[in-house]
Amino acid sequence: MDTNVSTIIGKDSVITGTIDVKGPLRIDGKVKGQVISTDTVTIGAGGELEAEVQCKISVVSGRVNGNIIATEKVELQAKAEISGDIKTKSLIIEQGAIFCGSCNMKNLETGLNKYADAADKARKDKDKAEVIK
Repeated sequence: MDTNVSTIIGKDSVITGTIDVKGPLRIDGKVKGQVISTDTVTIGAGGELEAEVQCKISVVSGRVNGNIIATEKVELQAKAEISGDIKTKSLIIEQGAIFCGSCNMKNLETGLNKYADAADKARKDKDKAEVIK
């Protein structure tokens, strides 16, 4: 087990809701909801998620039913089973892993900025229209 992990959800744990962690997180239990981490999220072989995962790096050995958004990398190890979409810069899939979904590997920050810029422009256009009235 990784000694740098700051939060561990054990194999007998069941959590429903949002988990928001600053630092690395390891999940060996069951989680339903949303998982957010500023660092690495490791899902052990016994880990089962029905959740959206947002993190920097995700290493999956267990089951995930939900989307994974990782700003740096997603690694699906041989026993991983993923049913959901992945957004990341880098994707590694070991032989034996099962992945059912789509993957977007474009620069996430550029894509997010594009949508934020469009929303900001729409707000400004609406403000101008209200001033003209």
